[in-house]
Amino acid sequence: MQDPAAPTRQGWARWVQQASGAILALERLALMGLMGLLTLLILLNVVTRYTGMPLYWVDEASVYTVVWLCFVGASAMTRLRLDFAVTLLTDWLSERNARRVKALATFGVLLFGLALLTMCWVWMDPVGIARYGFDAKAYAADSFNFLYTERTQTLNWPSWAVQLVLPLFGIGFTVHAAANLVEDLGLRPRAEIRGFDLGNAEETVN
Repeated sequence: MQDPAAPTRQGWARWVQQASGAILALERLALMGLMGLLTLLILLNVVTRYTGMPLYWVDEASVYTVVWLCFVGASAMTRLRLDFAVTLLTDWLSERNARRVKALATFGVLLFGLALLTMCWVWMDPVGIARYGFDAKAYAADSFNFLYTERTQTLNWPSWAVQLVLPLFGIGFTVHAAANLVEDLGLRPRAEIRGFDLGNAEETVN
């Protein structure tokens, strides 16, 4: 007899997979854009230094580009299952128990993502800054949270804009972990991921 709750589980599980796929597609575009931008910044830095007219802001822009590239790439790697795994324990378990341990590990990754999102919410405190009418100085004076008053050294960008990569990474990371868990629990078959020509990446890494 079919479980009456099965269609409901299939519905939300499919939604998680689709959300992960949409985020992964955006991350793929972001990775290509960031890699192109980093290449241009490096070339610009080489040319300006060679001609004796260095642009100091290029160094800072390159650093922030690499930071964003790493976080976006790390989120995508989670969905692509390119994270490293130690199989010392699972190699001795039966196939069924190995799947259970793998699902437990994926659940731990999901918990980490949720904890990161919670930290970002407390740190950036969007509700708190909104209470002060987005007046950064008044908010910092009462909360001692100077995130919204600080600016980068040479680019003079708001620090919060650069550090926005953390909550964005947290969202992508958490959704990808949830999609992986859905598949590891057998609620949905493995989704076919396009746009990343990696072969059998999971077996290659692990």
